[in-house]
Amino acid sequence: MGVELNGLREQLLATVRERGGAVDALVADALRTVPRHIFLPDVAPDVAYRDEAIVTKWDDSGMPSSSSSQPTIMAIMLDQLEVARGQRVLEIGAGTGFNAALIAHIVGPKGHVVSIDLDPEIVGRAEENLSAAGTAGVTVLTSDGALGDRAHGPYDRIIATVGVWDLAPAWHEQLAPDGRLVVPLDLRGVQRSVCFEREDEHWTSRSARPCGFMRMRGASAGPDRNFVLDKETHLTLSLPEGREIDTAAVLEALAAPEREVRTGVSPTQMELFDGLALWLAIREPRWFALGSHEPDPRLAAAPLQGPPGATTAGILDDFGLATLISDNGELVAAGADRIADELAAHVSAWDGAGRPDSDGLRIDAYPAGTDVAAAYVIDKKHVRLTLAWD
Repeated sequence: MGVELNGLREQLLATVRERGGAVDALVADALRTVPRHIFLPDVAPDVAYRDEAIVTKWDDSGMPSSSSSQPTIMAIMLDQLEVARGQRVLEIGAGTGFNAALIAHIVGPKGHVVSIDLDPEIVGRAEENLSAAGTAGVTVLTSDGALGDRAHGPYDRIIATVGVWDLAPAWHEQLAPDGRLVVPLDLRGVQRSVCFEREDEHWTSRSARPCGFMRMRGASAGPDRNFVLDKETHLTLSLPEGREIDTAAVLEALAAPEREVRTGVSPTQMELFDGLALWLAIREPRWFALGSHEPDPRLAAAPLQGPPGATTAGILDDFGLATLISDNGELVAAGADRIADELAAHVSAWDGAGRPDSDGLRIDAYPAGTDVAAAYVIDKKHVRLTLAWD
């Protein structure tokens, strides 16, 4: 069994390298060594070592509330973090405890990891998993991650493994002057794993990679809204702002689109996930995402396909909606007449601009209210974000 598990871990590492690029030697050693299956006791080992996010808890509304993240994005974020031996690391979002165990393996016996989660049940399970795996050097606390943990700081590194809408002042205060902060940052409904460092009196990004995490809860939760349209398949419509929708009308519109507008654009799945989604998010206030965690016939033609579910994007207003579907790889805007035309126009404009994505994206975070000149500005409670491409 031990030889078989070693083979599964080596296979997972090979997949992570194929999908995520070069992996730091310390991160690779952690993936080879830390037993993910122990942190997923209800999942068969061959499933635990797939390069997939695995939901471990659902809330009453049918939304996932905790998971073990996809190993590729975990490795990407740890590479961004540049964790070193002997460092003190604060993790926001405990999950199963697996990510904390990877970090603990990297920092070694002279380092320390503090992992925080708002849900005491998740904290308890993470502690059980860490104990079962024999992981030392991790403290798991039940608290609001936005408050950090002053008692064990300052920290050389801070990482969030949950989607954050804002940058909490406590993280700035508890991070060492030359420290790094890596967070899945909300940019009007899409997320980018952003590595920040201090520059003068603000944060500036060193890298940004596409990602998708469950959102932070509690007092620091953002204004985004999720509407579960089908609890069986977990078909969910996500809005970046706190708008209300008529779920019955949405389901009716999805079942019978009025018009289909071909775009002539046939992007790859990564170009869609990384590029077009961000284009819509920062340019189209009416945009939404529609996805499922299980196969759903209403997403059979969605351009982003699982496993196991599928995802698409669209525009929604008081006059109807339109979504993107794929016809042999070509994007088609399907829905209400005018909105379908407008959605198709966005696709054409993105294609004409060279399909911009996260490459060369720079994000600066200034204190809220700072007077800055930029083409794209996103205001949060504590910071003002500016986006630009090199």
